[in-house]
Amino acid sequence: MRLKLFIIGVTTGLAATTFLAPQATFAASFSLVASGLDNARGLSFAPDGALYVTEAGSGGTGACVPSPTGGNLCYGTSGAVTKISNGTQERVLTNLPSIALADGTSSFGAQDIKFDATGNPYVLIGYAAAPALRDTALNSPDLGKLVAANFSTNSWTAVADLSNYELANNPDGADIGSNPTAFILDGDRAIVVDAGANALLGVGTNGSNLKQVATFPQEILTNPVFPPSDAVPFDPTQVPSVEDLLPPEFFIQATPTGVAKGGDGAYYVSQFTGFPFPEGGARIYRIAPDGETSIYADGFTQLTDLEFDAQGNLYALQYANQSAWKGNFDGSVIQIAPDGTRTTLLSGDGLVAPSSLTLGPDGDVYVTNKSDRPGASQVLRIDNAKPVPEPTSVLGVLAFGALGLKQWRKKRFLNR
Repeated sequence: MRLKLFIIGVTTGLAATTFLAPQATFAASFSLVASGLDNARGLSFAPDGALYVTEAGSGGTGACVPSPTGGNLCYGTSGAVTKISNGTQERVLTNLPSIALADGTSSFGAQDIKFDATGNPYVLIGYAAAPALRDTALNSPDLGKLVAANFSTNSWTAVADLSNYELANNPDGADIGSNPTAFILDGDRAIVVDAGANALLGVGTNGSNLKQVATFPQEILTNPVFPPSDAVPFDPTQVPSVEDLLPPEFFIQATPTGVAKGGDGAYYVSQFTGFPFPEGGARIYRIAPDGETSIYADGFTQLTDLEFDAQGNLYALQYANQSAWKGNFDGSVIQIAPDGTRTTLLSGDGLVAPSSLTLGPDGDVYVTNKSDRPGASQVLRIDNAKPVPEPTSVLGVLAFGALGLKQWRKKRFLNR
């Protein structure tokens, strides 16, 4: 079946930046804040000043469902939330649902955490498999949900079922898939990115009024660059064989990943893009309070998270500096000033496969590092940033390859 063509109704006004914006590089270093984490993903500071990080876990030996990228994702209760304070780290919420491949990679579970004004924690639990199989095959209804957590009792209560919303409504009109990846709290509402559903959703923290805020339809990639047919770990069915004529155009998923709220009241959403992860093809979208969607910045590759500071600078995190299938997972943190100037705070040099970022009370940037590695993930603090000259150039291409996001498709080419 051919994929239906969608056109994204966006404009490039509103002080939009492009990949030709001026850039600078900082000679930054980082400190190791936490280590030994199990597929670390989202992180957030609580009102008490402690830093909390979600661990997606490494699955388990329970029931399995097909992975969108091949193999089986098997269920366990290895997910957790870890508290980092005064130089120590402690798991304060355990036994969260998790699915992963047998070796603990390609893990989906606790994806993000946020605290409301009174310090109540909310945890977003991902899924990245067929929503219809969650309750029947896995018998694990808490996957694909936003939950309210209680650290004192090591328990949680479901707030909203994002995966079921995709199953029932399918906002983008494409293949059904759900993987909630990130969220923010905006007053008494949670604004959630479902990367698998290609949607931004809103729901009250009491579970009321779950509905779509925006959708991000499929896009057409011109002159796609594919990995070689023997590329690992990508599904061979995604890669044209030598007998195929390489298509001049190829449908890809938009795949939103992170969300931040700007001082202008708009939501800003980072784009991951789908296979084959075009370098320079990802954008930051702006969703105005009236719902109008526009492009705020472009020229990135597979962004994974965003956050604003008090001065209006937007920090963007990218998983790798090359397309993921090339096997190099050096990542970058990029600051985008209100005037569009881009500054690379850290690129590579130990920053590997980062997933999420947050800003601390000290103004430093904190990042989950090696986020695709069971038992080996870290939290880093980026500091000691000093500007150094850099020639004007396009933004370094970046990618993120291990987040399940939306069901990958068997190759479908446009008719030539």
